[in-house]
Amino acid sequence: MPFVNIRITKEGATAEQKKQLIEGVTDLLHDVLGKNKKTTFVIIDEVDTDNWGIGGESVTDLRKK
Repeated sequence: MPFVNIRITKEGATAEQKKQLIEGVTDLLHDVLGKNKKTTFVIIDEVDTDNWGIGGESVTDLRKK
């Protein structure tokens, strides 16, 4: 029973793009590892850029540069 958690910055990923991610990850686990699609869980967390840091700076600040 695979569980995949995808975290992306909250910057407008569309419902269609998220659908494609869920389907693609599910297919990949099925094709590579033979995992059952019906018991594969994929969760997408969208994180505000103020709450995502890289190298000591928020993504918001990095994008302003």
